[in-house]
Amino acid sequence: MQRQRFFRVSLGWQIIIGLILGIILGQVFYQNKVAIQVMQNIGTMFISMIQMIVLPIVISCLTVGIANMGDIKKLGRIGLKTLVYFEIMTTLAIIIGIVVANVTHPGTYIDIHSLKGSDISQYTATAKTAKHSGIWSILMGIIPTNIFASLGKGDMLPIIFFSVLFGLGTASIGKQGKIITDVLNAVANVMFKVTNWVMRLAPIGVCALIGVTVGEMGFESLKPLGLFILIAYATMAFFVFVVMAAVGHLFHVRFYELFRIIENEVTLAFTTASSEAALPKMMEKMQDYGSSKGIVSFVIPTGYTFNLDGSAIYQSLAALFLAQAYNIHLSIGQQITLVVVLMLTSKGMAGVPGASFVVLLATVSTIGVPMQGLTFIAGIDRLVDMGRTAVNVVGNSLATVIIAKSEKEFDEDKREKYVASYTRGD
Repeated sequence: MQRQRFFRVSLGWQIIIGLILGIILGQVFYQNKVAIQVMQNIGTMFISMIQMIVLPIVISCLTVGIANMGDIKKLGRIGLKTLVYFEIMTTLAIIIGIVVANVTHPGTYIDIHSLKGSDISQYTATAKTAKHSGIWSILMGIIPTNIFASLGKGDMLPIIFFSVLFGLGTASIGKQGKIITDVLNAVANVMFKVTNWVMRLAPIGVCALIGVTVGEMGFESLKPLGLFILIAYATMAFFVFVVMAAVGHLFHVRFYELFRIIENEVTLAFTTASSEAALPKMMEKMQDYGSSKGIVSFVIPTGYTFNLDGSAIYQSLAALFLAQAYNIHLSIGQQITLVVVLMLTSKGMAGVPGASFVVLLATVSTIGVPMQGLTFIAGIDRLVDMGRTAVNVVGNSLATVIIAKSEKEFDEDKREKYVASYTRGD
């Protein structure tokens, strides 16, 4: 007789339980440096395990996907289409953030001088570098002089560039290239298996990371900036469930079905505030959902640099919030300039630690906000980062399906079978 499992907690619920336990532990060990350090180390170890998996998956899947595509004209078309889509969505996110800030005026309800500042020295040097780097620096940074150095630093764009060329080269040598694609396919399958093992530790990693956040900040420190946090999350929710849903409908994507498929990955991204934590399973699920391997392996890693909708919303909201708090009136022209500056700086800073905060540091001085103002919202950056990371993950999954459908590389039969099996819990 087959043994029946009467009770099974899904990964999503395990992560939520980890989140709740983390909040409790953080409150219990509030300002306890030893406990916070232990939780920080456990959380860092989990994120490091995810980072260990990401690059082998990206390189193997992208190289095989491009090799199977084998057409440089098609690749160019997909690349251009993807980047245009990303630019439109992030610009739309920036504009929505600015409109919401103008309507709600969150900065006018706060006494900026009554807030307690936080240390932002870790971001300042990077932001100063960002101000002096232009479009040419960004473009030149895409081409790696040493691919192994790029792998060591985890620079995604040079790795994507190399993998695309390596995939095209593999396709050009015909039958000999099949050896390479077979090996890399095996590597991808092994890494996806390892991902499943690592994901079992996700609730522990989430518990530790949330515990650190609550343990360092406590709930009292959130009260003065509660309205800003609430508006930021409401704006992000509007962008996901209204704007993205409308865009999905426009391209005949079942958005809410897609959201249900990736809900575990969104929860993981939210609770860890790390897009990388969700990347391996995202790539696997988008292929299972019906998108071709080539599209998935190109769009998702590229989106982690160019399609940061949640970050764009936060940056525009935070910039105007600080301007309002300092009673700095921005004209329409200045706000349009802010949109353009954010469009450029957000692309240049993607991939650096604390990217969204660094973009703010590199941007707010252009609208007259003192750099000291950033110290007042640095304390809640991690909390808001959770929301914007989740939005980024949803945006990249939607982009993958839209690009796949536009290239007629989306398998509806595969989607139906996967959705049916996912619903049954197979």
